Amino acid sequence: MADVLVYRAEGAAVANGTDLYGFTVTQWRLPATYPPFAALLFVPTTWLPLAALKMAFVAGSVALLAALVRLSCRLADLPAKTPAVCTATALALWLEPVFQTVLFGQINLALAVLILWDLTRPTGARGKGIALGIAAGVKLTPALFIAYLLLRGRRREAATAGSAFAGTVLLGVLALPAASVDFWTRRLYETGRVGKVWIVDNQSLQGLVARALGDPSPGLAWALPAMAVACAGLWLARRAPEDRWGILLTATTALLVCPISWSHHWVWCVPLITVLYAEHRLQLAAAVTAVFTARTLWLVPHQGDLDLRLPWWQQPLASPYALLGLALLGLALRGTALRGHRNKLSDGPGNWSERGSRRRAAPSAGCGPPR
Repeated sequence: MADVLVYRAEGAAVANGTDLYGFTVTQWRLPATYPPFAALLFVPTTWLPLAALKMAFVAGSVALLAALVRLSCRLADLPAKTPAVCTATALALWLEPVFQTVLFGQINLALAVLILWDLTRPTGARGKGIALGIAAGVKLTPALFIAYLLLRGRRREAATAGSAFAGTVLLGVLALPAASVDFWTRRLYETGRVGKVWIVDNQSLQGLVARALGDPSPGLAWALPAMAVACAGLWLARRAPEDRWGILLTATTALLVCPISWSHHWVWCVPLITVLYAEHRLQLAAAVTAVFTARTLWLVPHQGDLDLRLPWWQQPLASPYALLGLALLGLALRGTALRGHRNKLSDGPGNWSERGSRRRAAPSAGCGPPR
C-alpha cells in the first residue's frame, strides 16, 4: 500500500511543518504530488498506527466501491437492491483498476464517488457542484467536469463547483503558503515527478503514444492528439442526449488527455459497465468487463525500459484502457452522426409539419456505442 505511505508522509509534513514537496518515501522514492489542500485532508492518517491505517483503507475502499456501485445504478436508472449491490461489489473488486486501487491504498474510489454523487443529484439541489469542486481540489483532473457543466448550460452548478475548487486553493494558501507557491508555480508542471510516462502503468494517451513510438518524451506527437481528443470528447459530451453518457464521456476524455493516468485511475469502468448493462448492451458490457479484468498490460515485458521496445503486436496489450477509451469516443461519434442522419431524413419534403412532434416522440439514441 505504497500510496498510503505517501499520504501519511504528506499529513506528517503538514503536522510537523516540514517541506511538503521535499520528501520521498518507500523503495520507489515516491514524492507528494497533490495540491496542498489534499495534504491537509491527510493529516488524520497520522493519528493511527500504520497497520490500523492500512486496515482502515481496505475497509474504506470496499465501502466506497459499494457506494460507487449504488451510484452507478442511480446513473443507469437501475434499482439498487442490497443483494445485487453486494454481489456487484464483490465482483467489481476483481476489475484491475479497482483491485490496484485497493492494493496501492489509492483514493480513486473516493473521488469517483464524490463526483458521481454530485452529478447525479436532482437538478437544483442545494450546493450541487460543491463535492465536484472539492474533488478537483484534491486531484486536478476532475476539473474537466466543470467545463462539461458549462458546455451543457448548467452554469449555476459550474459556478458552484468552480467556487468550491477556488476555496480549496485558498484554504491551501492560507494554511500552507510556502507549499502553495511551490506547487502552483513549480511542482504542478513537473510531470516526471509523478512517474515515468512511458511505463505500462500509464494508460493515458501519452503513455500509448510513448510506447508506440518508443519515445520516452513524445512531445507534440502526444500534445496535438491530446488537444484534439479533449475537444472531441467535450463536444461529444455536450451533444450527448442523456446525462449518463455525457458524464462517462467526460470521465473517459479526462483519463485520456491527462499526462499520466495510472491503471487504477480507470475505476470509472464500474459506472460504464453498469450503464451498458442497463441499456441491454450485454455483449459490449461483457467485452468491456473482459478488458478490465484481463490484466494484459502486466503480461507484456515491462521491466526497466522494455516498455519502450515492445513489438507491434504487444502494443494493444500494453495500452488496453487507452484504446478502449478511444474506441468509446469513436462509437459515440458514430452514434452522433447516425442521430444527425435520422434528423435530416425526418426533415425531408412533406415532413415539415411533423418535424417537432417526431423529434419529441422518438426515443433518443444513446451517445455511447450503438446497439
